[in-house]
Amino acid sequence: VALAGCSPDATTAVQSTSGNVLAPASAGTHRQYGTPVKLGNGNARTYVVANAREGQAPVELGIALSERALDGLPVSGASSMYLLPLPQQAPAPYELVELDWNPQGHPPEGVYTVPHFDFHFYTITRAERDAILPSDPHYAMEASNLPTDGFVPPAYNPLAGPGQTLADVAVPMMGLHWEDMLSPELQGLLGHPENYHPFDKTFIYGSWNGQFIFYEPMVTRAFLLTRTDVSSPVRTPQLYPKAGYFPTSYRVTYDAQAKEYHVAVTRLVRHD
Repeated sequence: VALAGCSPDATTAVQSTSGNVLAPASAGTHRQYGTPVKLGNGNARTYVVANAREGQAPVELGIALSERALDGLPVSGASSMYLLPLPQQAPAPYELVELDWNPQGHPPEGVYTVPHFDFHFYTITRAERDAILPSDPHYAMEASNLPTDGFVPPAYNPLAGPGQTLADVAVPMMGLHWEDMLSPELQGLLGHPENYHPFDKTFIYGSWNGQFIFYEPMVTRAFLLTRTDVSSPVRTPQLYPKAGYFPTSYRVTYDAQAKEYHVAVTRLVRHD
């Protein structure tokens, strides 16, 4: 089984960090947005929810898609990549947020080959991410240099098919994707068809050169349109390569007041 993340075929990048705004989120918290980027007939923007009662501690880091952002998207062709500026109050260790629209999905065939979004929250800089290229003579070695022991979350593994190396399934300008071996959409491939359910949402870790470098919810367009509010726990490692706030859950929801869809890493916990 091979996993290939969405290829960075088309890029929309906005470098400005101006335009940050505050909005109430829930009791004792507020939401700060980053600068919006055009998506479909609407826009996408990052946000952070901070708890004013706990010294502005971050609670959630996410991406908001306006209602019309789900319309007017390409229905065929290559994946599209959008780099979204972080809010000013974005917590460490997050350096870069990338949103990918995959009109035809991506491998494994029959698993993720449906229209969906990938939401990447990177803990490396854009320059570091952009340097992950097959032309680098160290590419194969760095793809195969996996996090070990307590840094690895339970039941997560990179997927590769027969005869494939980890460098073969690594994605340029992204890294190596680690799948949740307990995810329902994988159970048919893994020999447990009784536990299979078609892909609607899942959570992926990404690594490169011995460290995990991104956290990635993936959600289908169809699931977003149901406007379901669901929070799913994330299996977490014992150790982290950097200090900062890390997710113990991810959430997919629709905010009727703001008229936008939210996909976020949430219930952030500080690790030093």
